[in-house]
Amino acid sequence: MILIIALAGLASACDGSGSTGPGSGSTAPADVTTASAKAQAAAAKSKSHGNGARSVSEETDDFLFKYSYPASAGRIPELADLLDARLDKQRAELSAESQQAREDARREGFPYNKHSFTAEWKRVADLPGWLSLSVDIATYSGGAHGNYTVESLVWDKEAKRAMKAIDLFVSPAALEQAYGDRFCKGLNVERGKRRGAPVKEGSDDMFDQCPGIGELEVLVGSSNNRTFNRLTLYAGPYVAGPYVEGAYEVNLPVDKAILDAVKPEYRDAFSARN
Repeated sequence: MILIIALAGLASACDGSGSTGPGSGSTAPADVTTASAKAQAAAAKSKSHGNGARSVSEETDDFLFKYSYPASAGRIPELADLLDARLDKQRAELSAESQQAREDARREGFPYNKHSFTAEWKRVADLPGWLSLSVDIATYSGGAHGNYTVESLVWDKEAKRAMKAIDLFVSPAALEQAYGDRFCKGLNVERGKRRGAPVKEGSDDMFDQCPGIGELEVLVGSSNNRTFNRLTLYAGPYVAGPYVEGAYEVNLPVDKAILDAVKPEYRDAFSARN
């Protein structure tokens, strides 16, 4: 993409009524070579590899793109291929959307604000048969503020396939029933800390309600590096409170009720946490 922009810039600079002198309608091979080398150097600087980890950072006039994943993910070839494919897809989407937004801004006569996309994959738990990851995603598309969220990915090392953490359970409803009111109680404790006052019982304020599991992201973690024995329930901006309060995370130890909600084929990957 950077190379294409560099060549397009050279062509437009040499193609117009303001050009003068011999060869004003063409680009000298030496100029193309120099521009190409600079573009390739810039692209090379945007990537870094080490022990399987990967980090990509690219900024153009239209967008800022950042994407990274840890060594624990990069050392699994099939998983690295999957994450690289997502990188390419998300970068292509950002490029197309930002170019369209710039054209729209020019046509409507208002300033263009550079778009951005950041995805940072992190290790949650690395077990003998499983790798649990989370990804912090932040986006900005020209509005008053950006947005952010967290998503899960669990890699089955034996089957060599990815799934979301919620897919380890019989159903979302079964997991929600298993943890009962523990999430809501934990959430209200955190709300009270941030707001400086406890949540009023029976309040009809939308930001005092307890989100259902369909509004949450489930992550699976471990304290023993052998089995999943902890859940993290993530509520993004506007889900459990106004934007200014940020996201909420509630950690729950795995107990018998939660174990019973795990699909039988995955139960050996879990244990109750005392």
